[in-house]
Parts: sequence; C-alpha cells; structure tokens
Amino acid sequence: MKKLAFLGGAAAVGCALLFAGRGYAADHLDSDTLGQTTLAMGDINDVYAWMSTDGSKVNLVMTVSPADPGGRDFGPGVQYVFHVTSKTGLPEDVVARPANGVTTKVICTFASATRAQCWVSGVGGVKDYVEGDPSNTAGTTSSSGKVRLFAGRRSDPFFFNLQGFRAAVAEVGRLRTRATNPLVFNQANCPSTITSMEAGTVRTMLSTAQTTATAPCPANQADCFANLNVMALVVQVDKSLLNAPGNVFLGVWGSTHMVP
Repeated sequence: MKKLAFLGGAAAVGCALLFAGRGYAADHLDSDTLGQTTLAMGDINDVYAWMSTDGSKVNLVMTVSPADPGGRDFGPGVQYVFHVTSKTGLPEDVVARPANGVTTKVICTFASATRAQCWVSGVGGVKDYVEGDPSNTAGTTSSSGKVRLFAGRRSDPFFFNLQGFRAAVAEVGRLRTRATNPLVFNQANCPSTITSMEAGTVRTMLSTAQTTATAPCPANQADCFANLNVMALVVQVDKSLLNAPGNVFLGVWGSTHMVP
C-alpha cells in the first residue's frame, strides 16, 4: 500500500477471471511498518474473484491488514476499489493487455465498521449503490438486489507453506552454486538442467511441514497463515453490472487509497 491521493495511484494486486473460473494474486507480510500502524487497513493481502455457481454473479474479495491482531476496523481513512475490465478475446489477452476493454469500478468507503457504502460506477455513471451495516454475516444488499456487501474480520484464506518455500529456495541456491554441475537457468530464470531426483527433492520441501516453528509458521503445520486473521471486504455483484454484452472475460485488480 502506498500513501497516495484519494482515487489517485494505489497499491494493487489483481487477477484475471474467465467466467466459471477463478484467479488469485497475493502479497503477505511484506512491510513491518504498514503492519504496525493504522496504514495496515490499506495494505492489501489478496484479491480474489470468482463466479457464483449459476454464473449470474461475480464475487469480489479484498483482504487487508496482514496478520490482523484484532482491534482494527474499517473506517473513513481508506477507500477500497475493485477495478473490473470486461473483455473479449483469448485468455492470454486478459493478462497481456488488461487495460483494453470496458472498465467498471466498485468503490467502497466506510464511515465506521458498521456503516459503509459501495457504488458500481462505469460508462454512463453509477449503475448501482448499496449502503448499510456490512458487519453481519449476511451483509447488506442494495435495493435492486444486485449488489451485496460484507466487511469484517475473517481467517486468512490464503494457503502458503512459507517454511517449505524457504527450504526449497535454499536448496535451489545450493544446486546453483555447487562446484560440480551447477544448475543452468534459462531466460525465464527457471532451472533447465535440474534432474528429476533434484526436482523431486524441491517438490518435497515445498509440501513438507517443518518441525521447528519459525515466525509466522507454527511447527508441524504446512499452512503458515492458518492461524492468522485478516480484514475482508466482500462484494457480490450481478454479472450484468460488470460485463459488456458479448464479452467473455473479466480482468480484476484491487487498489486502496488513503484519504488526503
């Protein structure tokens, strides 16, 4: 999260969504400074996007406040924005040219943890609007029924074996610098000469829980974030508000903006 102007530049993570599919991007525990101050409510962990089972709605989730300790709440200091671009073309077009297409913004602000408002804004202006108390599990729904909002503390849904990753990185580094037959890397910085046995060792490290606890990972537990909480902003939006006629892809990214 960067401290920038309201609706100006922002910290952001995003993903590409094919209807009936899903995508993820993550950024966890990257800044001790942000994590220790009120700026944590603008520090994005993840942005998730997926379709409802009947394909009629898009679920948008942004988690902030990494390793949330409790005591933090959504409030007037930060604005939250989902940027949704409706596109047609091939799947790789969504990643290669995410700015092309028709963009709709889902913009949310909070007067307090129990008073929020979100509006869906795109070509032609505001398409829908929801306000109310988002803290109950069911959230609050717009008068049209096309937008629903929840915001509150939840268990971090992101799974990552951080200790296993650290061990794998160290092993690849050892193989790369060994005196005999060091690993050779291609232009994508992937090892092109690794043997099946060496690759198997790295894969095992990535999936094995470590017996010694190393923050933030507990001992004997592969998911280092299983015991951590985040603050989650969840917006469910009718697909008709986000997707332009004839388009089949949605590119999604999220940003936070500090109130000046």
